[in-house]
Amino acid sequence: QLQLVESGGGLVQSGGSLKLSCAASGLSLDTYAIGWFRQAPGTEREGISCISNHRDETSYAESVKGRFTISRDSTTNTVYLQMNSLKPEDTAVYYCAAAWAVATLTRTTYDYWGQGTQVTVSS
Repeated sequence: QLQLVESGGGLVQSGGSLKLSCAASGLSLDTYAIGWFRQAPGTEREGISCISNHRDETSYAESVKGRFTISRDSTTNTVYLQMNSLKPEDTAVYYCAAAWAVATLTRTTYDYWGQGTQVTVSS
């Protein structure tokens, strides 16, 4: 059974950076597509980035393109989300998710979810 644990969230000022980690246990992440999602209070969970299990192809939502970078480290079985130029509207709980499928930004693609990590960006 694949288990995912996010970390790295916190409070940061507008314009700052954070790096989120999604650590896996139970199975290797190499064969899984990984997605990062976020959910602010009163909103739907939004897909913001994903990385495929084939050549590590990446995709980003328009809202984060050019500011966020997803990457995979096979040696540590971890996927990262580097977040730069953070804005107050990036404030949300961030989740990583895994699927043995084609990587998408669609929530229903993913079978395994972490518990989330809070990111708060102050203005």
